[in-house]
Amino acid sequence: MTTYNRPVLAPSVELIGVCKSYGRFRAVDELSLQVSGGAIFGLLGPNGAGKTTTIRMIMDIIAPDRGEVRLFGRPRAAEDLLRIGYLPEERGLYRKMTVGDQLVFLGRLRGLSRRDADAATTLWLERVGLASWRRKKVEELSKGMQQKIQLVGTVLHEPDILILDEPFSGLDPINQGLFKDLLADYRRGGRTVIFSTHIMEQAEKLCDEICLISGGKTILSGPLDEVKRRHGGRAYRLEASGELDRAADVPGVETALVLDGSVKLILEPEAEGAAVLRELVGFLAVTEFRSEEPSLEEIFIRSVQDAS
Repeated sequence: MTTYNRPVLAPSVELIGVCKSYGRFRAVDELSLQVSGGAIFGLLGPNGAGKTTTIRMIMDIIAPDRGEVRLFGRPRAAEDLLRIGYLPEERGLYRKMTVGDQLVFLGRLRGLSRRDADAATTLWLERVGLASWRRKKVEELSKGMQQKIQLVGTVLHEPDILILDEPFSGLDPINQGLFKDLLADYRRGGRTVIFSTHIMEQAEKLCDEICLISGGKTILSGPLDEVKRRHGGRAYRLEASGELDRAADVPGVETALVLDGSVKLILEPEAEGAAVLRELVGFLAVTEFRSEEPSLEEIFIRSVQDAS
């Protein structure tokens, strides 16, 4: 979880009661969310939750059946899309083009003059260590190099909002670090990042705000630290000796995970820690029993299960 202290800015993106159906299938169902300016925002959910459909509606690739998309505090206008950098999950480059021509072309599509696109290409290729590959065809690059080029093409025009759909999927460790550094730079510059993922570990490390969706509906949302506080109180760490596996059978215990002489407990919603502890000391030599903030992964699993 990030501890960066950022200024509170007006919302960059708002969805208000957005719906999208394909035939009888409701992909997004009355979805509302608000992304603060200058935040790293995680659009989270299992595969098939509606994350990509939501992003495509923000980008005006598909139109919502109902609801409103607002950018920069107002109804979305066509020119607003030039202020967004978008990296879709289905990525691709023109393999026969040279790296330099590819990036200049993408820069021109996003409103840069040829001169500015060329200058930005030079700067970014130097930044990602690919300056010497400018005149090479894309098909000559390794997969990792192509990933860098795709990222550069997304940020070449210095967008105010960066939207990345499953950005860490298939990335090697070096490029994962590159992506994370870029997100941190964007936050420091007061710009906004939205990324979708089903990998909670990444979201917990990077996000200021989250929206968890499942079945096209909002399950929970808000600043990450507030979400974790709201869903705390049911996770406990037990240090003890004895038959630790029996902790799972104690009334009031929802799950128990044994880890090297300790047990991570999740209590049932109405259970009280003191009552559970009284049961545990009946068959264990307890040395510590403390409340523990749940991980985003645990909140994710519990929330999706509760909503199903």
